[in-house]
Amino acid sequence: MNPQPRPSTVKLAAIVPWLLSLAVWMLSRSLNMPEPLLHSAGVLLFAQVQAAETKAAKSLCPFRLLRQLLAWLRKPFTHPTKGELP
Repeated sequence: MNPQPRPSTVKLAAIVPWLLSLAVWMLSRSLNMPEPLLHSAGVLLFAQVQAAETKAAKSLCPFRLLRQLLAWLRKPFTHPTKGELP
């Protein structure tokens, strides 16, 4: 005997696109922007964030940090004289 499926069961895959279009519509209306402009602004924002994250990841690269540390350690330290700024 198989249990009968609930009649109110709705597939999530059918709801997600509808919810996404509703969210885009509501956001575009609240910002008083046309939907295509909202999509373009979102793409531009995503590209800028991705570029910033890539730049930050490159600056935290362990090999690059090691090279910077070794270069810093190779520089001889000299005490500044009275007339020089540190």
